[in-house]
This record gives sequence, C-alpha cells and structure tokens, in this order.
Amino acid sequence: MTITDHARIAEPKTYPLGKTRPPLDLEDLPEPEEVFQVKHIGPKEAITRVIGPSLIALGISIGSGEWLLAPLGVAGYGFVGIGWVILISAVLQTFYNMEIGRYIMATGEVPILGWARVAPGVVFWVVVSLGVLYMANIWGGWAAGAGESLYVLLTGSLVDTPGERTTARILAFGLMLLVLAITLVGRKISRTLELVNWGMVGFIVVTLLIVDLFVVPFSTWWIALKGLVTPSLPPSGVDATVIGGIVGYTALASGLNWYAMNYYRDKGYGMGHRVGFIAGLVGGEQREIAYYGKTFPDTPENARRWQRWFRLLMLDQWVVFFGGAIIGIFLTTLLISHLAGMPGEVAPTRETMPTYAADVLSRHYGSFLYYWALLVGFFILFSTQIGIFEALVRNVADGLYGTSARFRELLAGDPRRFYYPYMALLAVVIGIILFQALPVRLVLISANMSNLGALIFPFLLMYLNRRLPGPARIRWWSYLILVLNVLFFGFFFINFAFQQVTGEPIVSF
Repeated sequence: MTITDHARIAEPKTYPLGKTRPPLDLEDLPEPEEVFQVKHIGPKEAITRVIGPSLIALGISIGSGEWLLAPLGVAGYGFVGIGWVILISAVLQTFYNMEIGRYIMATGEVPILGWARVAPGVVFWVVVSLGVLYMANIWGGWAAGAGESLYVLLTGSLVDTPGERTTARILAFGLMLLVLAITLVGRKISRTLELVNWGMVGFIVVTLLIVDLFVVPFSTWWIALKGLVTPSLPPSGVDATVIGGIVGYTALASGLNWYAMNYYRDKGYGMGHRVGFIAGLVGGEQREIAYYGKTFPDTPENARRWQRWFRLLMLDQWVVFFGGAIIGIFLTTLLISHLAGMPGEVAPTRETMPTYAADVLSRHYGSFLYYWALLVGFFILFSTQIGIFEALVRNVADGLYGTSARFRELLAGDPRRFYYPYMALLAVVIGIILFQALPVRLVLISANMSNLGALIFPFLLMYLNRRLPGPARIRWWSYLILVLNVLFFGFFFINFAFQQVTGEPIVSF
C-alpha cells in the first residue's frame, strides 16, 4: 500500500457539526456553471438562471409592510424618523440573510434543520422554531388583506358591512387554494414561485414608478429621499405597535427571515445542489432528499468555489432583495403620503388602509388609476400570501422529513405526500382565523411577533457558522451584525410585548 493510499484511508468521510444531528457528509462544492447548466455565468445568465430565491423573499417583502404598515405610519407622521428606521431595518435584515445563506450554501441544510443541531436538540428547536414562525404568521392578515383587495377589485364596493367582510374572507380562502394550485406545477416548486414572482413584482415596481412619476411632485420625492437617509428617532406620538410593525415587516420578517431562505437549497446554491429539492406534482420528478446535509473539505479549490458562490449570494441579496425592498417601500410610502396630503383628504386608518390608495385616486384621477391601485394592492398582498403560506407548509415538511425516520418511511421518501394535504388543511385553519379581526390588526400582530425571532435565531447562527469549514466560517464583522439584529429588532418586540400586557409601552416616541 502506497503513502497516497494511506492518506486516502486517513481522510475523514464526515464533518461533525453540533452533537444532536448526524455529521455532515464530505463532498466537493460544485461549480456554479455545473448547477445552472451554462458554460459561463455573465449578466444574462445571472438574471435568467442564478437570481431567484431572493425574488420569492421579495414577493413577501413587497407586501404587508410596504402596502399597509409603512404607508400608514408615514402618512400619519411623515418620513423623518420612520424612513431612517426603515433603512436600518432593511440593511440589518440583508446582512442577516447573508449569514443564513452562508449556512445553507455550506451545508445544504435548511435553517430549521440547522437549528436542530444546537443543544438541547432536535425536538426542542423544531418545536420552538415552528411555534414562533406560526405565532407570527398563522393569523392570516396577509390573506385577509388580499381578499379585501380582490373583493373591491371585483365589485367596486368597499368592505364596510359584515356581509361584505364575510365575502372578502371567502375570497381570501379561495386565494389560498389558488396558491396550492400554483405549487402543483413545475419541476421544482421553488422555480414555479420564482416565475410567478417575476411577473407580479415586475408589474408592481414598474407601474408604481410610472404612477409616482405622474402623480407625485418632485419636491415630495426629495422630502422622501431625505427622510430615508436622515438619522432620526421615530416621530413623537407614533404608536409603538405601528413602529414595531414597520420594523418587523420592512424588507421581510426581521428575526424570522430564515423561513423564506429554504429556496437556496432547492435552487442548488453551493452544497444545496448535493442534497435535493421538493418537486412539483405536475411536471416534476421527486428524487430522494437527503435528510441531513453535506459540506466540503477545506481545500484551495473548494475555497475558490466558495468565494464564487458567496459573490452570487451577495448579488441575489444586495441587488435584488435589498434594492427591491427599498424601492418597493419607497414608492408605496411616497404615493400614500402624497395622497394623504391632497385637498379634502385625511390620513389613512387601520380600517381604510387596504383600499386607501384606490379610494383617493378615484376621486382625483378617475377610474383608471382606481382600478390600477386595486390591482397593484392585490398583487402586493397576494405575492405576500403566496410566499408566507407556502413557507409555512415547507418548513413543517422540511422539519419533519429531516428529523423523523418514521415520517420519511411513512411518506416513502416523497415529502409531497405530506406537503399538499397539509397545505389544504392549513388553508382551512387560517380561513377560520382570519374571520376574527381586521387585516391591519392581524398584520401588526404578525409583524411584531417576527421581531421575537431576533432574540433567538441570530445566536443559533453564531454557534453554527463559527463551526463551518474554514472558507465558509463566520468573520468578526458578522458577529457584530448579528448582535445589532438582536438589539434593534429585539427592542421593538419587548416594547410591543410590554404594551400588550400593561397597556403602555416601555418607550414612547
């Protein structure tokens, strides 16, 4: 036996990470060209093949925070203070997403399976993670808002009476069934969601820009831009629940952003290419998904490939996710703030916010912009509905499939046997819940509960990412960013929770 043979025998076959899950198998990182099946990744290939997971997150992002919460706050209190909070929230969340993406690319594991590697172990963290995720999103405010927008679009009548509200909620339930139908089709469910979001997000951003240029004076644009970048505390008198909601739902969902990052695995980023994906029922062939991850040996070649993958992650997050989120929230708040200041108009309320833009535009600019605003409002809230609803199902499926051998045996290795029946059941449950309160009230609860995640999951990321192979390991500045996420979003959750218990926030603005 030669020295080379002895070296090969001595090479480790696995990589331990945590003590409560199987060690990661070792395999080389793929080249991006291998994953995306192109000869070279240039600008065209980046747009058509590489970009994607952040589009699904952006579809959620340009939603309740952008169309309901941020415009509600800005219309009542102005841009200064609120704009700065929005910018900080978006920046911190994008850095946070980068750290979540780091773990997924380095291991091929989705976050909920990563959390299960941290003591006290699988059962605790899967239950806690899903519990916090569902507390933030089970209320269905995103569905109720989309249902109301669709009701007004179809009937031309505002949702004012109990009977109209009931019809709007029935439409919201129907839209959840439409999400189920959308996920049925395609080789990968994640790819189907990307294509749907390309269409909706593109329509939202392009038409919002055109209408804002037509309707909003340039002096207001300048005020809004200054408010976005001017350091300032939130305005005096602003409701702590509203400002916490704006913070929680600017960009995505603050501490709970991990729930929408699973798509990097399914897209095939890094080691995600080695572990599999959830296929569509129509047009997809489900192959076995690894129930634990893989990582790469610390070699110069893998270090080079890692740098390439990390640059693609930065492109997806900073250009598409951050850029799109800032543009989306800027254009919507700009429009609503201008409309609230028009002669004879009053600022929106929680009750009027879902159809406020359409109502005001109809009085001042005619029926065309009225129906446009209803359509944009519907697309904004429906894109959020698609992303949140699918992610609620996906994370339960991924969590159970990855941690329970009995569950995998029951499904015969095909997660779709659980995915689709559970989605139908969840639609019924949320359909019942969303009859209980106004959409904006439901969204405010969800957004503030998202901030709770910032007190938990950044610490788990620190534990996991410092134990990755050398090229992927967390750097000092990442610790700083994660701690800032804890302090910033955690403060707003504690302030919200204290107000819910005592009736008064700890800090009033």
